[in-house]
Amino acid sequence: MSGSRLGPGAEFERIRAIAAALGDHGGDIGDDCVVVPDGSGALVASTDTSTEGVHFRLDWISLEEAGYRSAMAALSDLAAAGATVTGLLAALSAPRDATGKQLAEFMKGVGDAAALTGGLVLGGDLTASDAWSATITVLGRAARPLRRKGARPGDSLWVTGVLGGARAAVQAWLAGSAPDPALRLAFARPEARTTAGVWLASHDATAMIDLSDGLAGDAGHLAAASGVAIDIDLDLLPVHGAVTEADRALFAAAGGEDYELLVTLPETFTADQVAGVPLTRIGRVSEGKGVWLLREGKAVGLPQSYNHFA
Repeated sequence: MSGSRLGPGAEFERIRAIAAALGDHGGDIGDDCVVVPDGSGALVASTDTSTEGVHFRLDWISLEEAGYRSAMAALSDLAAAGATVTGLLAALSAPRDATGKQLAEFMKGVGDAAALTGGLVLGGDLTASDAWSATITVLGRAARPLRRKGARPGDSLWVTGVLGGARAAVQAWLAGSAPDPALRLAFARPEARTTAGVWLASHDATAMIDLSDGLAGDAGHLAAASGVAIDIDLDLLPVHGAVTEADRALFAAAGGEDYELLVTLPETFTADQVAGVPLTRIGRVSEGKGVWLLREGKAVGLPQSYNHFA
């Protein structure tokens, strides 16, 4: 096959270095969640940090929206494990001059996200900082927990929802204009696909990951963890209807923070929605390594996905 192959990227290499440094003192790190067997199922937990100026800007969204999307980003990891939500812990860092009203506004968003996914805010921590930042630890349970590893050659590749909306909103803000209201909503009010994740886990899904770093980048994480190659047909991508870029599919594939689910399923699986959310087949799993982006059967290149350390 001609064209360029996308490898697992810098994040994967950093995680491998951390795992090597921890040695026998580290668990199975590098996945969306930690899974602890418990009776007939498992306890599932994850933690995620959202920082002002990195993950959100308060001249773009409100404090309440910042709290909401900080929590949903972490809750999306539970969705990728096929877990139901028990609750979350919120460690909030705020500027020293933050008022009680501002703290309450941020935490209202956290609470709304927990409530929408069936969980509770169980506790947390509060400290002063130079900027707003929240580390959200989420707790859940899964009857059949899924990981990034498990995809098999011959599986089909599917994605929930639509892609590219959050990236398009950010591009508009960076260009100095207000995004289309639907695009702004995609960035400010994402929805963790927890119900869909549980359904997919119960219908023979083999591997799953949520799309935080972008389709191309996260597909690379899944491929690396599973030891397979992934072929993505750009002509099949479900792109947000308000995205207007000339190459809408390539734009959406490079975008991040969609918080949809990328899942591999047996070749015989078929469906067009799950839990009221659209479900689209966009590719397949094959022997080999890395991710191939295809258009009319030919491989095309793509800029690297989001990298915190770039």
